[in-house]
Amino acid sequence: MNSMSVEFIDTNVLIYAHDVTAGRKHAQAVALLERLVAEDRAALSTQVLIEFYAAVTRKLGMNTHAAGEIIEDLGAWVIHRPDHQDILRSITLQRRHKISWWDALILNSATQLGCSILWSEDLSANHRYGALTVRNPFA
Repeated sequence: MNSMSVEFIDTNVLIYAHDVTAGRKHAQAVALLERLVAEDRAALSTQVLIEFYAAVTRKLGMNTHAAGEIIEDLGAWVIHRPDHQDILRSITLQRRHKISWWDALILNSATQLGCSILWSEDLSANHRYGALTVRNPFA
């Protein structure tokens, strides 16, 4: 990883990048991921990997072998692996910001990695959580 901060990718963006039926959102997600990979700035968490695998095998009908290969390739990215303290921090974030549990876990992971940007369609675009800003790549 270079000296520039990494940017966190939420599950929905990763799913759109692999959903060839998603039209404009597919193209935008692919372009974003290609830029982040080229700049060595792509980050996610084990939660994102788990949610991605579940969604693409169930909703997109991707076979488990293909989905597993994508998960394997994503191992080159910066990956946050939440521990017990992360769960406690996420509980605090959920209470403070009145957001979903899953979004609190994502926010915590992005914050722990020192990200300045969280790419997500789910959280409020341009909302700031400390040094972290949520951006919607499809807006």
